[in-house]
Amino acid sequence: MKYVYVAGPYTQGDPAENTRMAIEAGTVLLQSGYWPYIPHLSHHWHLQCPQDYETWMRLDFAWLEKCDSLVRIPGESPGADREVAFANRLGIPTYGGLDVFLGARGHRAV
Repeated sequence: MKYVYVAGPYTQGDPAENTRMAIEAGTVLLQSGYWPYIPHLSHHWHLQCPQDYETWMRLDFAWLEKCDSLVRIPGESPGADREVAFANRLGIPTYGGLDVFLGARGHRAV
């Protein structure tokens, strides 16, 4: 499992703060030897060229199909919940937190 999708809150609360938290999780994954995909980075794209919510979700689903696993970071998020459900339908393993994912892989929890 090399490619890890980072799912978590974006529109609930402060999108910039949620993006920061997703980047932090992605950085831990990168430093642990994984290739994280952080959909929150679309935040910067959206600031320049806004797209409707469902366009972003379709893009996220397309990338999620390429990933080996999904890590769900904490926080309320209907979009991240949809991503988890989509991953489950595809048979992509999902993990309820960064510590759970790393622990399952034999890494020290953060």
